[in-house]
Amino acid sequence: MKRQTEGKNQRRQQVLVAGISGNFGRLLTAGLHLDYAVIGLDQRPFTDRPRDVLLYQLDARRRKTEDIFRQHRPQALVHLGLFHRPVPGRNIYRELNVSGTVKLLELCLRYQVPKVVLLSTAAVYGPKADNPHFLTEDTPLMGSPDYPEINALIEWDMYAQSFFWKHPHIETVILRPAHVVGPNVRNAPSNYLRLRHPPVLLGFDPMIQLVHEEDLVQAVLLALRPGVRGIFNIAGAGQLPLSKILRELERRPLPIPHFASKPLQRQLWRLGLSKFPPGELVHLRYQCLIDDRLARQVLGYRPRFDLKQTIHSVEQPGFSALTMGTKMR
Repeated sequence: MKRQTEGKNQRRQQVLVAGISGNFGRLLTAGLHLDYAVIGLDQRPFTDRPRDVLLYQLDARRRKTEDIFRQHRPQALVHLGLFHRPVPGRNIYRELNVSGTVKLLELCLRYQVPKVVLLSTAAVYGPKADNPHFLTEDTPLMGSPDYPEINALIEWDMYAQSFFWKHPHIETVILRPAHVVGPNVRNAPSNYLRLRHPPVLLGFDPMIQLVHEEDLVQAVLLALRPGVRGIFNIAGAGQLPLSKILRELERRPLPIPHFASKPLQRQLWRLGLSKFPPGELVHLRYQCLIDDRLARQVLGYRPRFDLKQTIHSVEQPGFSALTMGTKMR
């Protein structure tokens, strides 16, 4: 087990962040380490992390992960270690998402971690032709039948729900954000909006919700407060038809007949010529709008970025950890 540290403050509450080295994990760390003693767990390096952040470069499924819990006795786990960004030819979503989470939650029980925050996605509800206008947290998780990445996340989310109900003594929070975009994230929605000629489906113009990456950071910080538990949708400052979002970004869409879209996108994806997974095409056809009133009432969540700022965030450069920390204060 590789442990890296340049500083440590034992007086602050210790928070273990799984998946810390991803782009969103780095952004979260910039806001988190100012108030918490952060311990990071990730196989990837985090070379520009703040000096007071510990990093363990380790697969969460390894037995040595227990040593971190035994040594540090964290007061909270924030689990970002989900494989949200599929890669052509790598069908390892269940193993990475579910098995690692099972291991971490078992250790939370064993070492009596009082708070667990799990980051899911509103995509687990699934875009459908007959979806209600706004989906609440008790909506069945339907996903997309031909999108194995999302189906693996549904299994993960259902396991997280089971943990939530079985162990009420642990303050478990499950966050389901809408499409997360911003300068730093490199997920399917952000990659799509960065395309100069994004594909659209002829005859379809679904309503789309976007949430700024820093608004999601805010939601995670609110979820860490004592006494908070539950499942919460996290949306941004509104919704627009896809066509208006692309027009705001001055994109020139590439219309594709629906019958030709899947085979074309699959071929481009397989050849590595597209960063937009073929399973995401369903989001260009049907809407999946979420109701986040519960997060506003219980967490006190309010998006700080308006819809126009959120849309244009995909065009901005990313920030260094130091700059982000200053900006978020």
